[in-house]
Amino acid sequence: MRQLILGGVRSGKSRLAEQRAQQRSEQTGWPVIYVATARAGDGEMARRIQQHRQYRPNDWITLEIPDARLPIRLKQLLQQPGVILLDCLTLWLTQILCEDLVDEQPLSEVSLQRVDQVLDELVEVVTAGGVADLILVGNETGLGIMPMDALTRAFGDRAGLLHQRLAAVSERVILTVAGLPLLVKDT
Repeated sequence: MRQLILGGVRSGKSRLAEQRAQQRSEQTGWPVIYVATARAGDGEMARRIQQHRQYRPNDWITLEIPDARLPIRLKQLLQQPGVILLDCLTLWLTQILCEDLVDEQPLSEVSLQRVDQVLDELVEVVTAGGVADLILVGNETGLGIMPMDALTRAFGDRAGLLHQRLAAVSERVILTVAGLPLLVKDT
């Protein structure tokens, strides 16, 4: 089962994903493997990461994969019984988009092509699936205004398309608003 859980900042999407992972683990006896994509670039983000850690049960396995290695590692993880919770797609996208940025220089076409290739790899891995259940979490960014700068537009375009592609291959898609899950797709 592949589930995509989307929502805005502080919408309750991560907590919902954690609840679903725990429930599925209890049903199957499979371990929960939490794939964390965030990097603590400053003190505030470090506090957020610590807060997320406190919510998770101690018996969950946590892997930190904040870079372009994610598709390969996810492919390996999907081949064994488990409940994989990947949080968060959009933080991960931000990090791979910004890897090549130095002194706020604009992204090059080569950089964007490399990012698109990694996104394609991720979609291929999710499409192929495996033995494990997969819960993907992402920030829905398509409800705002058109960004004024090139980097933010590149991010918005890629996040929106990534979510569309993952929603197409996921059996369940949920949009979380104000802590409430809204079922978008359930096949």
